[in-house]
Parts: sequence; C-alpha cells; structure tokens
Amino acid sequence: QVQLVESGGGLVQAGGSLRLSCAASGRTFSSYAMGWFRQAPGKEREFVGAINWSGTNTYYRDSVKGRFTISRDNAKNTMYLQMNSLKPEDTAMYYCAADEDPDGSSGLLYEYDYWGQGTQVTVSS
Repeated sequence: QVQLVESGGGLVQAGGSLRLSCAASGRTFSSYAMGWFRQAPGKEREFVGAINWSGTNTYYRDSVKGRFTISRDNAKNTMYLQMNSLKPEDTAMYYCAADEDPDGSSGLLYEYDYWGQGTQVTVSS
C-alpha cells in the first residue's frame, strides 16, 4: 500500500497561485494513477483532476481547465497541483488519492484506494 501526505495549502488572494504537493511513501509510486479531489464545507467531495502513472495523460474537471495543472515526478515520489488564477470558489480542503490501476483516470471517489489527510486552500476575494 501507499501513504500520502499533502502540503502547500494556504491563504491566497483571488487571482493568485498555489502549488500543492502530494508525497507518497510505501509501495512504488509509479504503480499508481493519482488524483486530486476537493471538498468545501457542506459540500460533497469532488474530482479536480487525475494523472496516469507515467504522467502522459491528465484529466480535469471543466471548472479548472486552463487554470490548474497536474504533474508528477516518479523519481521523487511526488505529485503536484499547480493552481493559477485562483477564485474564491476554489476554496476547499484538497486531497490527493492513489488508484491501483496505473492507467486509471477516474473521477469517481470509489475508484481510488488510498487517500491523504488533505491540505486547506482558502482564496479570499
């Protein structure tokens, strides 16, 4: 199995940028497809984006396309979420997750096998 730890969250003004990291330990990181999800207070957890094991394929929810970029460095066992042009509606707890299907690209929570504890992102207007 794999353990996941997110970092990089914080408070930023609208229009600003943040880069989240998801550090993995345990089983070989490149064995997993990875995803980012977020959950705002009172709302369900939602898919943000995903990346396959090699980083050659990425997928995003429509509302973040063109603003967010997912990448991974398998040598560093780390996935990233670069968030630009942030909006107040991006405020949420952000979670990374690992899918045992290395070519997975699912936006469905139940497809992911391991989860981190989350990092808070707050965007002020």
